[in-house]
Amino acid sequence: MADSNFIDYVKFCSRSGAGGSGSVHFRREKHVPKGGPDGGDGGRGGHIILRGNAQHWTLLHLKYKKHVIADAGGNGEGGRRKGKDGDDIILDVPLGTVAKDAETMEVRFEITEDGQEVILTRGGRGGLGNDHFKTATNQAPHYAQPGEEGIDEWIVLELKLLADVGLVGFPNAGKSTLLASISAAKPEIGDYPFTTLVPNLGVIPYRDDKSFVMADIPGIIEGAAEGRGLGIRFLRHIERNSILLFMIPADADSIQEQYQILLGELGKYNPELLDKKRLLAITKADMLDEQLIEEMKKDVPTGIPSIFISSVSQFNLDKLKDMLWMAIND
Repeated sequence: MADSNFIDYVKFCSRSGAGGSGSVHFRREKHVPKGGPDGGDGGRGGHIILRGNAQHWTLLHLKYKKHVIADAGGNGEGGRRKGKDGDDIILDVPLGTVAKDAETMEVRFEITEDGQEVILTRGGRGGLGNDHFKTATNQAPHYAQPGEEGIDEWIVLELKLLADVGLVGFPNAGKSTLLASISAAKPEIGDYPFTTLVPNLGVIPYRDDKSFVMADIPGIIEGAAEGRGLGIRFLRHIERNSILLFMIPADADSIQEQYQILLGELGKYNPELLDKKRLLAITKADMLDEQLIEEMKKDVPTGIPSIFISSVSQFNLDKLKDMLWMAIND
């Protein structure tokens, strides 16, 4: 997924169609000199609808849509003929898309299933024709309802990646290297901080043709929840992951301290993230011998399943996949 092609935030004006006006019309036929009212109703204005599409991974196709405008409904006609409903506009979005009001940032809804359709901006109702207003004392009403105006509003769409496993760690913890080693994903890899500037998804093959999805999230730094570094821009992608795999390099000054900092940043951003299942992988273990690994286990946090791995030498990667699969299906 190219850096320039991953778009997880768009803002646009959503304008639904106005409803058509009801008709003021009277029945006129030979030998019926005083036919009653038969004005039809106006058609509904077009809706703006979001639809989940599992084939989309980004909001790139909506990046340059600054205005989305639906058609108005048609006016009613004589003979109780209803006006044509305005055509709806359906916007396909990736699973995990959150719709928000751009002014209040209030969450409207989330799209989580393929084919799921939710009305984002509702079209105006069509007006009633004069046929609806006849009474015993007013058998020839000369008025009908106008159509309801459409809604004009600014909308924000944010994407939260849906994945089974989310990788959490500081820059250069080896997250992209792991994803490249066990999937077909080709994230950018380099020996400097913030190599990963956008999330990457990879499908991890498992035994008996099974698989699960892993998301490589750009590295977290201390203060990320307050906006430092890449800030909270990518922390939201962790919210939709079932399992969080913490990754800390073996050459870290203190595995325990780095783990607590990462945990603290997640808790400050969203305390509910601390309720997710967590695993810990100590990376770059190819430079360690068995004796050193046993010694370093004393600095590994307790209360969390952990494993030493190396993406370069493939050390313990099969065991890691077993642990992840068991956690996902527990």
